[in-house]
Amino acid sequence: MKETQKPMYGTFSCLGWILAVAWQTRKRVPFICLLLAALRTAQSLAQLLIAPAVLRRVEEAAPLGELLGAVGIFTLALLVLAGGISYVDEGTIFARVDVRVRLSMDMNDKGCLTSYQNLLDPSVTALQEKAQDALKTNRSATEHIWTTLTDLLNNLMGFVVYLLLLRDLDGRLMAVVTVTAVLSFFSALRVQNWEYAHEPELTALDKKLTYLIYREESVKAAKDIRVFGLGKWLDEVLAGVVRLCRDFFARRERVRFFGDLADVLLTAARNGLAYFFLIRMALAGDITASQFLLYFTAVTGFTAWVTGILDQCATVRRECLDLSRVREYLDLPEPFRFEGGRPIPDLSGGCELRLEHVSYRYPGAESDTIKGMDLTIRPGEKLAVVGLNGAGKTTLVKLLCGFLDPTEGRVLFNGVDIREFNRREYYKLFSAVFQDWSALDVTVAESVAQAVDGIDRDKVARCLEQAGLTEAVEKLPKGLDTHVGREVYLDGVLFSGGQTQRLMLARALYKDGPVLVLDEPTAALDPLAEDDIYHKYNDMTAGKTSVFISHRLASTRFCDRILFLADGQIAEEGTHESLLARGGGYADLFEVQSRYYREGRDF
Repeated sequence: MKETQKPMYGTFSCLGWILAVAWQTRKRVPFICLLLAALRTAQSLAQLLIAPAVLRRVEEAAPLGELLGAVGIFTLALLVLAGGISYVDEGTIFARVDVRVRLSMDMNDKGCLTSYQNLLDPSVTALQEKAQDALKTNRSATEHIWTTLTDLLNNLMGFVVYLLLLRDLDGRLMAVVTVTAVLSFFSALRVQNWEYAHEPELTALDKKLTYLIYREESVKAAKDIRVFGLGKWLDEVLAGVVRLCRDFFARRERVRFFGDLADVLLTAARNGLAYFFLIRMALAGDITASQFLLYFTAVTGFTAWVTGILDQCATVRRECLDLSRVREYLDLPEPFRFEGGRPIPDLSGGCELRLEHVSYRYPGAESDTIKGMDLTIRPGEKLAVVGLNGAGKTTLVKLLCGFLDPTEGRVLFNGVDIREFNRREYYKLFSAVFQDWSALDVTVAESVAQAVDGIDRDKVARCLEQAGLTEAVEKLPKGLDTHVGREVYLDGVLFSGGQTQRLMLARALYKDGPVLVLDEPTAALDPLAEDDIYHKYNDMTAGKTSVFISHRLASTRFCDRILFLADGQIAEEGTHESLLARGGGYADLFEVQSRYYREGRDF
């Protein structure tokens, strides 16, 4: 997703969208913006009128009581308006936050539920990151847009009010004021555009700086820093990034300096001409001293309104670019079917999975990872998939599980193309342990059951027993109710890699899907624990279709059939004994692995 790519949604479309979201979430947000803008305009008008009104009474030699009364009325009005503004402004914060939180939750739902295939697309992940940037803080576009709209409405109201006040002045003065205001705006806009254009550079430098500081202070890296003497090198790298930051800030300040200089010169020209016209009118007797003060203050304020309108319009446009990214991500098309679809076929005869001439190529890749594969996994069959790294084992599992759709060919479940199913209903058929598992900081029971309520604790215990984790859990302070992990709960325990892998296996067994997929389920286990899992494998897979992936060829003996993948294709298939007898790639790989266990063998 390139920065220069035109946004999918325009400014007015994004404004309509965010207003619709606010209406569904907190209806009062748009109305509060309008009320707040009106109160601020009234406050500005009161501040403008107070000094001329008092001066006019002094000119008219009004009684002291009338003078003090006028001061009191304006003071009271300012106090009421200030209090009203503060009350409304503070009262709307939570409503605005609710709108941003609603969008943040929609983003989270999209990220968790979108087609897995989308997560592999670099353009989608780039769009996701940009969309998340628009939701991070109160200053992010999804919340700050209400402040911008309030300021824009305030400036528009103020512009109209001041224009009415200055309608009797010389048109030439109004033209000069307007022109200088526009020029001042474009000078400021040049600075803003420079900063916006160079924001990615600053962000990259900030990321590098934060990363290096974190690494230098990280306990995880402390041993490496000391053993390999990395401290001095890290300091040199950090110093280099700091120099780049200083150079960037120096360039930015030069741009700001010339922008500020232009603004000062334009302000001086505008005020000088305003003084010239108004003093001449005062000397000619056309206006009084109080009117002079009123008009001069209004001229200055009128300039601020014009500049504010232009500035807020630019800000609205910029923030709508961020809103467009959020909207584009939420509206991202789904390649999978998640609604409706064909019902899952009857499972009484078991689960058959079949690949017909299947090829798959990852986004941006130059060649297929899976190439023209034909495969049938029969109901109740225990299939093992082995091969070297990069042979396509995990990709094959993703295709079978429905995480990916083939680039060519079809994946069939009980004779039906899985594209015809509701994909989430299809996922319910699978229990799995993947290489890159995800575990929350919850109790042991909750982690196994993936639920908070309605947990079958007897079933949890049986699954832990099958996974070989019962003894470890019984030693925990609270047994099944012990928290695992310490990122959330301080009383949590830390499982070893092997114990966590057993926990994930218990989770898969608890789900009890008719298809069991194990992708390197024993990679983190010691030999004795691994052997224990192998002996229990028949019980785990009873009545199920299963797929077992492993780098260790000796672990595949208990499977009905073994596939040896090479370069995205099925190079060999058969039982362990038949593949050894064949003397092909499987036998060669088994020989390499087994020689380390043979006593007296030369390596």
